[in-house]
Amino acid sequence: MLLTAIEFSSVATALPTIVQDLKGEQFIWVGSAYTLGQTALVPFCGGLAQIFGRRIVILGALALFCLGSALCGAATSMNFLIGGRVVQGLGAGAITSLVQIIMGDLVPLKERGSFNGIMAVVWSIGGGTGPAIGGSLAQNGHWRWLFYMNLPLSCLAAVLVLIFLRLKKPDISLREKLARIDWIGTCIVVASITSVVIALTWAGVQHPWSSSRVLAPLILGLLGLCGFFVYEAWVPESPLVPISMILDRTSLSGYAQVFLNGVCNAAAANWLPVYFQASKDASPTGSGVDSFPTSFTISVSALIAGIVIQRTLRYRELMWGGWLLTILGFALFGILGENTSLSTAIGLQFIYAVGLGIIYVGAYFPVLAPIPVSQNAPSLAFCTFTRNFSFIWGVTIGGTILQNQLLNRLPASFLAELPGGTHTQIAFQIIPSIRNLPQPLKDEVRHAFAGSLRILWNVLTGISGLGLLVGFLMKHLPLHTSVDVEWGRRS
Repeated sequence: MLLTAIEFSSVATALPTIVQDLKGEQFIWVGSAYTLGQTALVPFCGGLAQIFGRRIVILGALALFCLGSALCGAATSMNFLIGGRVVQGLGAGAITSLVQIIMGDLVPLKERGSFNGIMAVVWSIGGGTGPAIGGSLAQNGHWRWLFYMNLPLSCLAAVLVLIFLRLKKPDISLREKLARIDWIGTCIVVASITSVVIALTWAGVQHPWSSSRVLAPLILGLLGLCGFFVYEAWVPESPLVPISMILDRTSLSGYAQVFLNGVCNAAAANWLPVYFQASKDASPTGSGVDSFPTSFTISVSALIAGIVIQRTLRYRELMWGGWLLTILGFALFGILGENTSLSTAIGLQFIYAVGLGIIYVGAYFPVLAPIPVSQNAPSLAFCTFTRNFSFIWGVTIGGTILQNQLLNRLPASFLAELPGGTHTQIAFQIIPSIRNLPQPLKDEVRHAFAGSLRILWNVLTGISGLGLLVGFLMKHLPLHTSVDVEWGRRS
């Protein structure tokens, strides 16, 4: 989990340097490609874990992540890097889902609050140190080591899995295992997610939202996802997503809150460092340090929330409070400008971060409480799928807002001097050069970035408000006190 968290958060601060070094323009695809890979095969990995066992699948995921990291480090062009990010994301998505599934095999839901809190701490440590690591390596001209350092870490994780992870696995033949794989469902969900990601990445950046090149893949992708759920409900004997587990009102509310929390988390993680670099003159390393209060507070908040839920066996009231804090925090973030004091920008992070941490941990409980423990694995895989799918929306919504607002706010004469004029993705082309711009142009550019990001913070305030409304659909349910006897530790 630490490995994937560092990778997810570290690239954003290094991205301006990477884009400049590789002379690329498709900066949004560096994040979107990773989240595409991170999402597309997660339900399939949950199915593989049910058929082949947890250990072999997580080892395969580590190998895939390692391969993707090597490809990214060796990239000689933006397209090469984007391809490597897809492979890396495939491994990361499988790792995060398997971690949750294995924890579900070992720990009853009633006792899982503190364990979820610990995992959130690990995630937030990686997420908090990642921006500083990425910024420091980029600032010193060694951004490739941002990817190469994953190779020894992946090997270490694999060794730990081989030594310590001894779990039960199905005792059936390979032919029976292959026959159980839902190949058609996998193809439908991968094609649908890819179509949606293409639409979201192009929308408002390369093509207008009203363009057929955006609407066609977006509509086809969303229809494909609807078709996937219909197919899963009626056709396969071993579906990737058993539909019965998402029909309960409380479960639906839980999945929706997982999604909305992920959108807010991803948007803050990816675009907050941009504010510090573009509007506050921070270096890549400095922007990572300035963003650290978000990750640090999420981890502490998540750990405390998990302990509270474990002791009180109540999750609804705490989650409602979490959404209220998230709404307040992002609303206050809307006051940030290029001349706002650094202490204010750092201090305001604590408010929304507490709320995000509470929801991050709490959302598992309404998802799992209504279903039998035998459905833990597919439910957790789908929960990871939902969270990773939300990351795509968080990254691309933020990028679209920033791009469109910058086109409207930056001086026309300045835009005309950029490579490609106003028709390409411009944010990360501009950031490395802001420090050296003459006055008053420098202040105009800093003001444009702050104003553009203010729209994003306002949008996140609205998304958090929707999360609170959805949270009112939850019912209070008792938490399971047992685990599935078919899985767990091998005797």
